[in-house]
Parts: sequence; structure tokens; C-alpha cells
Amino acid sequence: MSEISAERAANFMLDAGTFLLASGAHCGRIRSNLERMASAWGFDIDINPTFTGLAVTVKRTDEDSYAVTFFKTAPPHKVHLSILTDISRLSWRVYDDQMSVEWAENELKAIKSKKSYNAITVAFAVGFSCAGLCLFSFGDLYNALMAFVGAFVGLLVRTWFTVKNFNSMICVVFAAFVTTLITALGSILNIGVNPEAAMATGVLYLIPGVPLINSVIDLIEGYLSSAINRSLFAGFTLLCIAAGMTLCITMLGINNF
Repeated sequence: MSEISAERAANFMLDAGTFLLASGAHCGRIRSNLERMASAWGFDIDINPTFTGLAVTVKRTDEDSYAVTFFKTAPPHKVHLSILTDISRLSWRVYDDQMSVEWAENELKAIKSKKSYNAITVAFAVGFSCAGLCLFSFGDLYNALMAFVGAFVGLLVRTWFTVKNFNSMICVVFAAFVTTLITALGSILNIGVNPEAAMATGVLYLIPGVPLINSVIDLIEGYLSSAINRSLFAGFTLLCIAAGMTLCITMLGINNF
């Protein structure tokens, strides 16, 4: 372990930390995972997380005269909770079994190379979720079907624009517009007993639940900068959802929503 350089340790910590940040980890979780591995390799670590990147300072526990500070921008945010579990297990293996940095680097590379769920599969799951919420909102099966189709198509639209490297907020506006356009047909054609329920629940897959929850956790744990950034991001996402819905509703001339 004494042969690990501070620079190499810092680079690994940055790689793991920014990947955790992009996958939906709150700042306290990032700190605990990185500190666990750093202590196993004989380092002290300080982190300064933001919404878009991470700065780490690494120094040897028994040598205060030399420290390195690196910063790295996080990749695009894409919530993937199983990634958080995998990296947490990696950190515990390093801590409990004194695994080398080479082993940790290879394990992290394997975790990062894991394939995500197919977009169609995710769209089906999202569609069924919104359909269920529609039923809970006093819609009938026809309303739930409209919510399903709207969420299914809307998520595919958002995914397509994301792949084309559009701004994430523009993707939200487009997705909200398309979903509302589909679910609004129920209101125009008077499909089901409560077509407004389909319009209201069809866009709920766009709600930034993870940033909202993480902003509260970061605020409680004292990461004020990150908490504010996450809150602003979540708030602007909600504004974009409202913008997409309002634009569609206004174009269609619906005045009873």
C-alpha cells in the first residue's frame, strides 16, 4: 500500500466520485465511500462536491507536508441506483480485504462498462407506472391507457433528443409537450371518465425526484452549495415540465385543465 502515489489515489477517487455524483449519489454517500478507500490506502481525503464536478485533496496520513488537489467535471447525470450499490461494495472490499488500487481500478472499469436497461424496457416500466398513478387519481382503464401511451412515447422522445446531445432542459420541454399532446386527446375526444387525470399523471416520469431528495439530504448534512445547486436544477426542471404542458394545452385550446 505504501507504493501508491497520492496522484494515483486522487485520480481514482475523482473517477469514482464523479461517477457516483452522476449516478445519483448525495454528497454524504460520496464522502463515505471515498474516505473508506482512502483510509485503507493510508491517505486522508477532503472533498468539495458541486452539481457539475468534484474536487478532492489527498495527502498521506503520516505526511502533512505534501498533498495534491485535483478537480474533475462529472459526466452527464443519469440516475442509476445499482451503480451506487456496486461502488459501495467495492469500497468495502478495499477497506475490509485491503485490496490494491490496481484491483479497484479494474473493478470500477467493469462497473462503468455495465450496460443500462434497454430504452424500450424502461419506457414500458415508466408507462405502467404512470398508468397506475392515473388509476390512483380516479381515472378509469381508458384514462390509464392514455397515460401509458403518453409516458411511453414521451420518454422515448426525451431519450432520442438526449442521444442527439440536446440540452437536458430542452429535452424535458419536448417530452412534456409530446406526452401532454397524447394525453390531451382524451380530453378532446372525451375518452374515459376523468381524462384530466391522464394529463396530470402522464408527465410524472419527468419529476426530478432524486435531485429533490438529494438536495434535502445535502442541506441536512451541511453541503449547502450542492444542496442549492440541486434545488435550482430540480426547480428549473419542474418549470420546463410546466412550460411544455402549457404550450401544448394552449395550442390545443383546452381551457378546463
